[in-house]
Amino acid sequence: MAESNFIDYVKILCRSGKGGAGSAHLHRAKYVPKGGPDGGDGGRGGHILLKGNRNLWTLIHLKYTRHIFATDGQAGGENQLTGRNGQDRTIEVPCGTAVYDADTGQFLCDVTEHGQVVRLLKGGRGGLGNQHFKTPTRQTPRFAQPGEPGIERAVIMELKLLADVGLVGFPNAGKSTLLSVISAAKPKIANYPFTTLEPNLGIVGYRDQQSFVMADIPGIIEGASEGRGLGLRFLRHIERNAVLLFMIPVDSDNIAHEYDVLSHELATFNPDLVAKPRVLAITKCDMLDDELIEQLRSELPRDIDTVFISSVAQQGLTELKDLLWRTINDERNRIPETLTHRDLDERHRERAEDEFIFDTPGTTTEADETPRQARGSGKMIDDNNHRQWSDEYWESDFEDENKDFQVVSDPDDA
Repeated sequence: MAESNFIDYVKILCRSGKGGAGSAHLHRAKYVPKGGPDGGDGGRGGHILLKGNRNLWTLIHLKYTRHIFATDGQAGGENQLTGRNGQDRTIEVPCGTAVYDADTGQFLCDVTEHGQVVRLLKGGRGGLGNQHFKTPTRQTPRFAQPGEPGIERAVIMELKLLADVGLVGFPNAGKSTLLSVISAAKPKIANYPFTTLEPNLGIVGYRDQQSFVMADIPGIIEGASEGRGLGLRFLRHIERNAVLLFMIPVDSDNIAHEYDVLSHELATFNPDLVAKPRVLAITKCDMLDDELIEQLRSELPRDIDTVFISSVAQQGLTELKDLLWRTINDERNRIPETLTHRDLDERHRERAEDEFIFDTPGTTTEADETPRQARGSGKMIDDNNHRQWSDEYWESDFEDENKDFQVVSDPDDA
């Protein structure tokens, strides 16, 4: 896969911007010697956003842009001037991209629609200026709140193709041939196993100028769930499909057994695939007559709709498309109702990406001077007294003026 442009799994490092510090300025003017605190608030740090783009079909643009950093918010100024917010960074991804935490495999979010925007990492809040902390008994607070640090997180981007029908079968079952006949796709076709090395999409035309999308993945072999062959790696691309089309050649030794093997591999990969609607296509039937077809029907699984086709002779293709169209448009088979988000399974991870080591420029080493950021938590933790920021700012957080916050000298004492 090194020479392929189809990238569906990539690891990147994201960092949202930290908030700007609040100002601890005390107002002074010619005729206002003691004007009181007028420090402004710091600006918000930039967010890391995801945006769906239907014109993208691979994650190759992230393969060579491993670091996505938003900018920091600016500090507040005198005269109650608020600092400028940090610039957000927007990552455009193909529709159907799921995001996982690279360390734990936890599912974070996904993008399924064109133009959909999801906030992946929140920028740090800007610190409050000293104007917020004046009271009748403390009229000249000489401290301000520091900006909240941003969040740094390594994430896995995993693309799952959005299609209506997913083709499932052993190598040389005729999947690529079918896709090339009923759509304009041009997959590689040859008389040897594993001709297809990456997924292919095709738009299948139907009656009255309607259409549906069909996805072809590399062939599955027995033991794929244990790491054999190529099919297990690409099974993620049929998780979102509304219908699964099983394809088994008519010259197979035992059609029912091959169907059971395919079902077992899918169930091992993701148990949710067991409940998906299925259609069985018996391929390469151009040499069979009606009598032989009726004899074969008694050997087929009885809990699935079956159709006999020949892609080369174009036999049974209209019947197949009619059956697929009815199944796709069944309200019980719509994708949003059947999709279950799961954490990233260790068996489905790609070692080359997981072992990628980031070069993280700009990482601060002065851990004692700035409260550290709990990884992925979005909360500030003070190592000295173990306080956490809540969703609101409380005056009690600022009782110690000389320890955790910015302190300035009194201009009158200078």
